[in-house]
Amino acid sequence: MAENLNYETADSYCYNDSAKYCEKYGRLYTWAAAMDSAGTWSSNGKGCGYEKTCTPTYPVRGVCPEGWHLPTEAEFDTLFTAVGGLFTGKVLKSTSGWVENGNGTDDYSFSALPAGYRGYNGRFCNEGRNAYFWSSTENYRYNYRAYYMYLDYHNEYADLDDDFRKFGESSVRCVKD
Repeated sequence: MAENLNYETADSYCYNDSAKYCEKYGRLYTWAAAMDSAGTWSSNGKGCGYEKTCTPTYPVRGVCPEGWHLPTEAEFDTLFTAVGGLFTGKVLKSTSGWVENGNGTDDYSFSALPAGYRGYNGRFCNEGRNAYFWSSTENYRYNYRAYYMYLDYHNEYADLDDDFRKFGESSVRCVKD
C-alpha cells in the first residue's frame, strides 16, 4: 500500500484522539488489532494477543482488506533490499511532514508519513519524528515481542526492531497477496 491503513476497528486510534490525524496519517493499531486476534476476517492471526504465544498461519490478513495481508519481517527485509539496503530510509519517506529537514525523496512512492505512535499508557508520541509499521512476525527468542519497521527523522536508514506487543500502537501497511 502507498498509504497507512485507516480502517477503524477496536483497539485502533487516531493520533491525539483527533480525526484530523487519522485523515492525515491513518490509524494506529495495537499488534493484537493489526493481527485480527479475534478472528473477525480470517483465522490466520486468531488468538495473537499481548501475552499469548501464538502460531499464525502466513500470510496473516489481519486488519487488512481482502486480498491484502500484514507484511512479515522477511517482506520488510525484501523491501529494504529492493530499495538499496538499510541506509535508504530516505527514499521511503514522504517529501513533507518530517521535522528538522527529515523529509525523504519518496523515490518508490512508499510515502511514509511520521505518524508517531500511541504508547500502552495512552500517551501519543513522536508525530513528525518517526514512522512505525507492524509486521505479523513475532520474535520467538523473547516472549511476547513482535517486529516492526521504523523510520526516523534524523537519519536515513530504515530498520526492523522488536518490542513488547503491548507497548505501542503503530501504523499498518498492507501487502497485496
